[in-house]
Amino acid sequence: MPKNFLTRGHSRALTRHHKIAAAGVAALGAAAIGFSAVPSDASTTTTAEVTAPTAKVAYSTEQIKDVKAGITDQLAGASLKAEEIAAKKRAAAEAAAEKKAAAAAAKAKAVKAREAKEASSRAAERVVVKKAAPKSYGNHLDGWIRESLDILKKHGIPGSYEGIHRNIMRESSGNPKAINLWDINAQNGIPSKGLLQVIPPTFEAYHVPGTSWNIYDPVANITAACNYAADKYGTMDNVDSAY
Repeated sequence: MPKNFLTRGHSRALTRHHKIAAAGVAALGAAAIGFSAVPSDASTTTTAEVTAPTAKVAYSTEQIKDVKAGITDQLAGASLKAEEIAAKKRAAAEAAAEKKAAAAAAKAKAVKAREAKEASSRAAERVVVKKAAPKSYGNHLDGWIRESLDILKKHGIPGSYEGIHRNIMRESSGNPKAINLWDINAQNGIPSKGLLQVIPPTFEAYHVPGTSWNIYDPVANITAACNYAADKYGTMDNVDSAY
């Protein structure tokens, strides 16, 4: 047999074997694919069973869509929560500002009330000082008569400036140290003394509390004499001569 013939025949034989082997490999690959695509509890003999995984793939796609929707919802929820937190912070800031403003207003009100109270207290102190300050009278006839009139008024004893002044000028000419050493009283050892020429027993009997016990004291002398005249004549205004 020629060499080239053998070679050609061998070549054809290999080709045929190769084809058979390739077909077997392809069949095995298809079977393997079929087995891998079919669930473990299913049969491997029908085409419908082999195509079942298509539904599984569709189900898997739906799951992915649901996951995306869940993420979107989570993001929306997170955004809403952030807005709620921001709103709470704003509300807290506003409440704090209102509280601060209220505290400032209360403080201002307290300060104003304290100032008003202090002003009122100062005014009251001035009134007290004014009331407590003694009334000033001149150390002369006019001052003595006016001081005596205030004391007489306090004790409800009648008398007027004119009536007192008129009798003083007649009895002593306004000399608080005047003394009568010649009338009957002087002869009896109890001379009349002072502005209104009062004898010592009368002065002591009609002495008005709050005045001096010195018969020569101008205010004490006028006040005791007016008290005596009110008792005997109704008022010093009714006296026009020795009494």
